[in-house]
Amino acid sequence: MSIIRSVCVFCGASGTVAAGYHDLAADIGTRIAEAGLQLVYGGGNVGLMGTVANAALRAKGSVIGIIPEHLQALEVGHPDLEELVIVPDLMVRKKQMLERSDAFIILPGGFGTMDELFEVLTWKQLGQLPKPVIIVDLDGFFQPLLTMIDHTIEQHFARPSHRALFDVITSAEDLVAVLERPQGEIEHPRAKMNSATV
Repeated sequence: MSIIRSVCVFCGASGTVAAGYHDLAADIGTRIAEAGLQLVYGGGNVGLMGTVANAALRAKGSVIGIIPEHLQALEVGHPDLEELVIVPDLMVRKKQMLERSDAFIILPGGFGTMDELFEVLTWKQLGQLPKPVIIVDLDGFFQPLLTMIDHTIEQHFARPSHRALFDVITSAEDLVAVLERPQGEIEHPRAKMNSATV
């Protein structure tokens, strides 16, 4: 695995979530900066996105934001970043985030965050993104989703080995240790040509 220099955080932009989620985002942003890693995120100055960026900035970290044109006004692009990249659409945003990051951290969020999570998991499953993916499951937020993933495996739409596509932690304290841990090999979908499961 290549050395991790930049970490992408996917998280919600809603401004009406519980304070505990903001505490988590701030803790994550601080730890990324204190570890000497660059934060890559969605570029907004609202919701958990703004919280994680502001925490990293307060800790003197390097922060890169990538935001689509049509969300620039809605999410209020952060004015204090090292770099704010304005892109045409969500597809370009995700592509740049994947390319510019060495690892991915998933915090609680909405449909956009879930889309980003499954984007990186799909690319990793296909052998195109050999980078760590870490889900931060604060207070069981992701448990229903993790149950659905287990159900998908039980019904043979995915393989048991695909559980190794991501790690799950429950607090920011475990973040750096998981980032530094060697990644296991993921079985390529064509490794078993006779298998009906991809």
